Amino acid sequence: MSFPPAVSLRKLKAAGFTLIELMVVLVIIGVLAGLIVPNLLSRADDARVTAAKTDINNLMQSLKLYKLDNQRYPSAEQGLNALLTKPTTNPIPPNWKPYVEKLPNDPWGRPYQYLNPGIKGEVDVMSFGADGKSGGEGNNADIGSWQ
Repeated sequence: MSFPPAVSLRKLKAAGFTLIELMVVLVIIGVLAGLIVPNLLSRADDARVTAAKTDINNLMQSLKLYKLDNQRYPSAEQGLNALLTKPTTNPIPPNWKPYVEKLPNDPWGRPYQYLNPGIKGEVDVMSFGADGKSGGEGNNADIGSWQ
């Protein structure tokens, strides 16, 4: 690479960044990331909880329609699958029709739980939260139709 004769070696050295300048920029980027990333992660957890509550509400509405048509909720053995396909085990619903197009999984990828009889109501639909275990606090808390 050839340079015009007027450009000195000293000017070429002054044109780049020093190591200290680069380190300052990296520290600033690190501090900003440290402040922003935790806020974004908590928003993702909040969104999952909201999505689970919405799914549970939709499933409860479908269960209420099922009961209205068939005079009872699906049994615990029939489960939520009774909203998707006609049960073949007793009690067989007399006026069954499809109540959902597909059964959603909770936002953590696990099936929703269905209890008949329910613990908090006549029937309960719930997700065990982020940890997939009953109970818990914060993001690991159960999310249910009673909330």
